[in-house]
Amino acid sequence: MTDITHIKSPVSQMKAWRDGHTGWLVLDRPERKNALDEAMWRAIPPLMSALAGDRDIHVIVIRGAGPDAFAAGADISEFTVNRSGSSAARAYEQTNVEAFEAIANAPKPVIAMIHGYCIGGGLAIALACDMRIAADDAVFALPPARLGLAYPVEGLRQLLAAVSPSTAKEMIFTARRLNALEALRTGLINQAVATDQLEETVQELAATIAANAPLTIRASKLTINELTRHPQSPDTDLLERLSAECFESNDYAEGQKAFREKRKPVFKGD
Repeated sequence: MTDITHIKSPVSQMKAWRDGHTGWLVLDRPERKNALDEAMWRAIPPLMSALAGDRDIHVIVIRGAGPDAFAAGADISEFTVNRSGSSAARAYEQTNVEAFEAIANAPKPVIAMIHGYCIGGGLAIALACDMRIAADDAVFALPPARLGLAYPVEGLRQLLAAVSPSTAKEMIFTARRLNALEALRTGLINQAVATDQLEETVQELAATIAANAPLTIRASKLTINELTRHPQSPDTDLLERLSAECFESNDYAEGQKAFREKRKPVFKGD
């Protein structure tokens, strides 16, 4: 049994803590199927920063509270104010984008643990994660065409990183719901598992990742992100620096020593 260290949250509807080497970020508004109001969107960047800055955390999991949803999207009841005009809509969209970027740019792996509804902004949060593991009761959809709003460009970029342009267009043009098997087939998620096996599956995945070399994982994530975003002109100085940090690390020496001694390495991230 590991000790749980709670992280102070700016809002009661978001919870965060460290359990062993895993950091948890929970969307905690189950009475509204974890629909995110503006305060919740604004809480994501500082909470992700706190989780990413904890040296004992090697992997982060994002999940929804309650039995019904990962997140049913943004809180539509706020749209009369937050999207009352183009200026207000742009400001609100920037808040969304800052949340997506805080997840996508975290230097540690981020896993979305998905059950129930994963709709709109909720799906965008999941897409900002590095991996998506879903229960077989999960439901996915992008409904902006039913609301008359433009989907954020950053959200579209993340969608296109997971599925083909044709599938992305179909999801947005039709706004239809996909079940877990359809989502798996299209590449929207990495795995679909039985609902009662979801938490165990994610915890095992997180433990596997946490046991590997943190600097190698960090370098790999940031390199893949850079090559994906700028395939024609990646920041080669950044990529070379990330590689050098691995080869100059104590973890690299530990990995070689453990191999020679025929034992499991114990990585510390330095």
